[in-house]
Amino acid sequence: MPDVKTAPTFDLQSHSTYSDGTLAPAEVVERAREAGVQLLALTDHDTVDGVDEALSAAGDMRLIPAVELSSVHGTYEDLHILGYGIDHTDATFRATLADFRQDRIRRILAMAEKLREAGFTIDPKRLEHEAPGRPHLAAALLEDNDLDLSKNEVFARYLVPGTPTYVGRSRPTMRQAIDVIHAAGGLAVWAHPYWDVEEAEAALREFAGYGLDGVEAFYITHDEAQTRQLHALARELGLITTGSADFHGPTHDHFNRFRAFSLHGLEPDLGRLLAD
Repeated sequence: MPDVKTAPTFDLQSHSTYSDGTLAPAEVVERAREAGVQLLALTDHDTVDGVDEALSAAGDMRLIPAVELSSVHGTYEDLHILGYGIDHTDATFRATLADFRQDRIRRILAMAEKLREAGFTIDPKRLEHEAPGRPHLAAALLEDNDLDLSKNEVFARYLVPGTPTYVGRSRPTMRQAIDVIHAAGGLAVWAHPYWDVEEAEAALREFAGYGLDGVEAFYITHDEAQTRQLHALARELGLITTGSADFHGPTHDHFNRFRAFSLHGLEPDLGRLLAD
């Protein structure tokens, strides 16, 4: 855990109750302020409905209107793309996000039905969220059934590719997600590249060819070697480099603190994110 005195003062991924976080947008902003964050982004999954509340609460803290889109690419079904500086009021953009959320809802309901067919109880009300995702489904499984499992174990057994109750996403593709963000005036940044891709460096080169603007090189789970690899490749490709602790709320198992990531002595390049 980085020393709070030397930790970055920016944190460019966080989530509220509009997606899979546990705090309202204004509360997320307040937690960030208490932690010493000076540049913040609220990046709820497939929705910008919490952005105005966050902006109202930000005061003298700089808050970037943002979103996190889930995309598919080849055999990878859940790659996350952060959209920074988007026009969150744009009607076309909001309609596109609503369409993506319908696909998200379809998928989660299909997985819930498969779990019921497998003998589990799932209260439909637990899935009534703006942007329901697998974390909501995992929580419902644990709350409605007598399972001696952790949330990570629930994911591994029931909610990942290769398990009989998993249902994949069909859209948007990585290229489509980048285009949607650009059409809304934003910068497209690949989040936590080492989560789901075995050859992250090769994928980053490919995505840069699609118009990707940056990569989340600094991340709470990245070790120093991973951070340095991404930072060097981003410089080679002319990409900005962002970072975050991926705050989801104070009770989350892993993502429960702001500024809990390290720069490992490197200089981030936030590019146009720092422009007025």
